[in-house]
Amino acid sequence: MPLPERALTSLIVRYQGRNILIDCGEGTQVMIRKKGFSLNKIEAIFITHFHADHISGLPGLLLSVGKSERTEPLKIIGPKGISEIIKSLCVIAPDLPFKIECTEIDKNSESFMINGLRVETLPVNHSVPCYCYSINLDRKGKFLPQKAVSLGIEQKYWKHLQKGESVEMDGNVFTSDMVLGESRKGLKVTYCTDTRPTEGIAEFAKNSDLFVCEGMYAEDNKLEKAIINKHMMFREACELAVKAEVKELWFTHFSPSIKDPSEYAEFAEKLFENSLIPCDLQSIELNYEE
Repeated sequence: MPLPERALTSLIVRYQGRNILIDCGEGTQVMIRKKGFSLNKIEAIFITHFHADHISGLPGLLLSVGKSERTEPLKIIGPKGISEIIKSLCVIAPDLPFKIECTEIDKNSESFMINGLRVETLPVNHSVPCYCYSINLDRKGKFLPQKAVSLGIEQKYWKHLQKGESVEMDGNVFTSDMVLGESRKGLKVTYCTDTRPTEGIAEFAKNSDLFVCEGMYAEDNKLEKAIINKHMMFREACELAVKAEVKELWFTHFSPSIKDPSEYAEFAEKLFENSLIPCDLQSIELNYEE
């Protein structure tokens, strides 16, 4: 439920000047503008599920994107049925100057490459089909000049091999794996909301640099309500963070009954030390370990 002092849940991941948006509840486009991000730079939109607080902001956002003079296609990815949902929502957003390319997730696990980011999916346990998303920035191994020299590859071709391209020289084809070391640790953000804890979530979020997870209820006496409505407790989110060995946990999707989530910051930190109850427009810049 949108509150005067709190917006609905959504997440933007920015990489190389382009954005991936996960969920688009009512008012999302306003918050994007407040943050100073460009609506025109959204590369793809991933929807976790079809409850209104996660999708009702789409028509307004699409209309605003249309007014930004965008003409390139916009990808929208979500559970099976997303195509019909978008078609219905676009009744009030007709004649957009760009094409919407809908992709339905119809398997337990799928992988999408979006602007250099690898997005993985995991079905979770909510009252309707719902997915958790993990966004990965993979990192190649270091370029090893000595290998290139030993293979007789001219220096002018090195930059192509560093980019992962293949080169042909004197009738021989050289691939990047021939001159790169072992893959290095990249970056990983996992986003999980509207679900009961499942066995697969901890493994799915394993070693995430940032784990954004639902904290619908904080008080232990709300557990029965969480089970009935298929939501997650603060305590359960922290347990998943511990199992997944994530670097940092951010809570999201608070119950409207929690007027000031920050009151539970100390409680959360006792369960998982590196946890944060973020405010609207909170952001973080993730960097490689070295």
